[in-house]
Amino acid sequence: MGNVIASFLVDLKDRFTPYKEWIGMLKDKSILKADVMAGITVALVLVPQSMAYAQLAGLPPYVGLYASFLPVIIASLFGSSRQLATGPVAIVSLMTAAALEPLALNPETYMAYAAFLALTVGIFQISLGLLRLGVLVDFLSHPVVVGFTNAAALIIASSQVSKMFGLTVEKGEHHYETVWNIIVALPQTHMVTFIMGGFALFLLLYIRKVAPKAPNVLIAVVICTVISWAIGYGDKGGAIVGSIPEGLPSFSMPMVDSKDFGGLFVTALLIALIGFVEAISVAKAISSQTRQRLSANQELVGQGLGNIASGFTSGYAVSGSFSRSAVNFSANAQTAFAAIITGLLVGITLLFLTPLLYHLPQATLAAVIMMAVAGLIKIEPIKHAWKVHRHDGIVAIVAFVVTLIVAPHLELGILAGVLLSLGLFLYRTMSPRLVEVARHEDTTLRNAERFDLKTSDTVSVFRYDGDLYFANAGYLEGKLLNEISKKPDLKVVVLDIESADQVDATGEEMIKNLFERLESVGIELFLARPKKQVIDAFRRSGLLQKIGEERIFRQRTDAVKSAKEKLGDEIDIDCYLKPVHT
Repeated sequence: MGNVIASFLVDLKDRFTPYKEWIGMLKDKSILKADVMAGITVALVLVPQSMAYAQLAGLPPYVGLYASFLPVIIASLFGSSRQLATGPVAIVSLMTAAALEPLALNPETYMAYAAFLALTVGIFQISLGLLRLGVLVDFLSHPVVVGFTNAAALIIASSQVSKMFGLTVEKGEHHYETVWNIIVALPQTHMVTFIMGGFALFLLLYIRKVAPKAPNVLIAVVICTVISWAIGYGDKGGAIVGSIPEGLPSFSMPMVDSKDFGGLFVTALLIALIGFVEAISVAKAISSQTRQRLSANQELVGQGLGNIASGFTSGYAVSGSFSRSAVNFSANAQTAFAAIITGLLVGITLLFLTPLLYHLPQATLAAVIMMAVAGLIKIEPIKHAWKVHRHDGIVAIVAFVVTLIVAPHLELGILAGVLLSLGLFLYRTMSPRLVEVARHEDTTLRNAERFDLKTSDTVSVFRYDGDLYFANAGYLEGKLLNEISKKPDLKVVVLDIESADQVDATGEEMIKNLFERLESVGIELFLARPKKQVIDAFRRSGLLQKIGEERIFRQRTDAVKSAKEKLGDEIDIDCYLKPVHT
C-alpha cells in the first residue's frame, strides 16, 4: 500500500512539473529567439481570432482576449506538447453557445455561466488526467468526430451569415429554423454591412493566396478597422466591437443557479472530451514531426488547468487550436515558452491596445470565423471511412446528419454517433467467423470450403475468430453445433481459439456446456492454442480441472494426433497432416 501511495505522489509531482523537461533549453539563445518570434507570430493571429470566436460563443469579443491570456500560459506550462497553441477554438465556442443560449440569460449572467462552464470543463479534464483516464476519449471514434466536426463547421459558418448581411433574425428552436429565418430576411440586407463583410472575406482569401505566410487575419482586421473609422461605419448602422474594458481580467469565482447544474455538467463533460480530442489530435500530428514525447494524460492536466484559469478570469472554455498550432510549428517554436510569449502579448493588448479595436466591424469577425471553419469541412475522411468499413462510413454520416438536425443540441449528435458506433461494433463481434480448416498445399491449415480442401468425416478442426463473451457465446455454440450436425460419424472436434483475447462468465459457461453436450453424444472436444489469459480464466473458474488439462493443446495438429493415439482407426486424420483436395 505504501509503495502505491509513493508511486502516486511521484506521478502527481511529475504531472505538475512537466516544464522541467524544456525550460533548460532556453539557455540556448537561438532557441529563445525562435520561441519569441513564434510567440509573436501566433499572437498576431490569436488576438483577432479569439475575439471572433468569443462572438461565436455569444460573448462580448473581449472575453476572447481574457480566454487567450492566462489560460494560454498555464496550458503551455503544464501540457506535454511544446508546440500546441491553446485558446478559443471554433467548435468549443459553438458548443458553449449551444449550451447557454437556450437559458435566455442576461449578458452579465451569460458571461458568468460561460466562465463556470470553463471551470467545470477544466475540473473534468484535470481529473481524467490525474486518474490516467485519457483512454476515455477513445469512445469518441474517428468517424464520430469527423461527422460531428463537418456538421459543426456548417453550423458555425451558417450562424455567421446574419452578421455578414447585417440582419437581426429570430432564433428558432433548431438551427435549421434559424437558417430559414435568415433566408426569409435576406431582402432586408444592410448593404454597408454586407459590403464590409464581403470585403473582409476577399481580403482574407487574397492575402492567403499572394502571401501565404503573412498574418492575413491581422492584416484584414487592421484594414477593415481603419476603413470603419474613416467612413464612420458605426454611424451608418454597421455593428462594431465598441468599447473594450481596459486592463487584465480580475480573479472571481463564477456562480450559477443550482437548477442549471445538471445540464451544464453534461455539456461540460462533452466539451471536455471534444475539446481534448481536438487538442490531442493536433499535438499528435506535431509530435510525429518533432519526435518529442507526448502524454495524453499530461495534456489533459494542461488543458484542464488552462480551462480552470479561464473560469477564474472571466473567460470561457478553451482547447488546442489546429490553425494556431500549425502557425506555431511552422514558425519554428522549440518549447512551450513560445505560448507564454503569446499569452503575455495578449495581456499587453488588454492593458494598452484595446482602444484601437473600438471600430472593428463585427462583420469582419464573422468573416474571420467563416474562413477559419472552412478548413474543417472535409468530405474525404468520410469517404475514406466508408471505404475502410461501411459501418464507419454510416457512423460518420449519421453523426453528421443528426448534429445538423438537432442543433443547437449538439450533444445529441455526439451521443447518437457514439451509441451507433458501439452498437455496430457489438453487432460485428456478435457473429465472428467460424470455419472448418484442413491442410493446404502451402502446409498451413486453411479454410477448407474456400480452398476446396477435403475434411474428415470423423474429425473436425474449427478456427474461431473472436473473443468469448456474452454477445457472441450463443452464436458460437449454435454455429458449432450446426456444423457438427452435418457429420453423423463425427468423433472428435478441435476448436482453435487463438483469436480469443478474453473470456467472460458467459463465454466460460458456454464452453463448459459445449463439453458436456458433446460428451453426452460421444464426441471428444479439444481446445487448441488458447492464450494465457484465457487459460488463467478457465483455471480460476475450475473449468480447467473439470475438463482436464489433457484436452488443451498448444497446436491443432497436436490435438489431432492425441485423438488418433486415443481412438486409433476409429478416426481419419490424413487431411490434417497432408493436403487432400475434394
